[in-house]
Amino acid sequence: MKGEAFTVLGEKIQLAGRILVVSHIRPDGDSIGSLLGLGLALQNAGKAVQMVSPDGVPENFKHLSGSDQIQQNPDGVYDLIMALDCSDLKRVGKVLDDYTIPDVNIDHHVTNLNFARLNIVDTQAVATAEILVDALSFLEMPLTEICASALLTGVIMDTLGFRTHNMTPNAMRVVANLMEAGANLPELYTKALLQRSFEAVRFWGEGLTHVQREGGIVWTSLSMAEREIAGYSGRDDADLINVLTSIQDAKVALIFVEQPNGSVKVSWRSHPGIDVSRVAMRYGGGGHPAASGAVITGELDDIQSSVLEEMRNLVVEEKV
Repeated sequence: MKGEAFTVLGEKIQLAGRILVVSHIRPDGDSIGSLLGLGLALQNAGKAVQMVSPDGVPENFKHLSGSDQIQQNPDGVYDLIMALDCSDLKRVGKVLDDYTIPDVNIDHHVTNLNFARLNIVDTQAVATAEILVDALSFLEMPLTEICASALLTGVIMDTLGFRTHNMTPNAMRVVANLMEAGANLPELYTKALLQRSFEAVRFWGEGLTHVQREGGIVWTSLSMAEREIAGYSGRDDADLINVLTSIQDAKVALIFVEQPNGSVKVSWRSHPGIDVSRVAMRYGGGGHPAASGAVITGELDDIQSSVLEEMRNLVVEEKV
């Protein structure tokens, strides 16, 4: 089935001269890694490619070669529009408002709405980057060291360094192939997961001062005032959610991050058997059963109370 989709993808690429590749708002390692991995591979194939990330490139991924080519808005007319790592069209923000629906949607989220003309959605893949490695191999497009490094970053980030419960033998074979293509695993792992700015660690400190626990649920929040105190410039949680998941006996971890536009970004993580995407979708979000997110309009305290009540009900339903 996937082979047939890859064949159609190859035909679309062959006919296209100018290609637009977009990924989602609030980009993570898989979105940036996939954007660069595919975008640069298409350039190597002689295509004119514009890579777009609506919120730019986070500081911790600017070391990836080609990241300086990523723009925040498209500019021009394209023969082929491709969306990567987006479960629905809202995830690309407003960058496609002046264009038709994407021609291609490549993603691995179980909540994907199949919104494009060609949808290549593999929910068994650990990252969109994994699907792209398979696609490039099928289409016999050379995998350069630069492309391999970007795609390996995507796999590393979406598996939290190969620690998520959906890791598969195929994912490890993909990692081996990327290393054989020249990607430096220890270096990329360190830059993606271990290194933190001083401001990010200070931001962690703000959130950790009021972390709470109720049964198997742990959570904390990060306000705009705390962001200013820490001097942290990002709009995310600086990956503090992954610290909360390390708390012993925690079955579900949540973090509430106040945004400057009157909304709150909520991130969920859970152990296998607890499908937090069910709750995320009720708030207009989505993701994976064990890792989901949503951006909710409203006040931080109100949203925290509402979401926590939903989580308590979920825990009761799933008998955690």
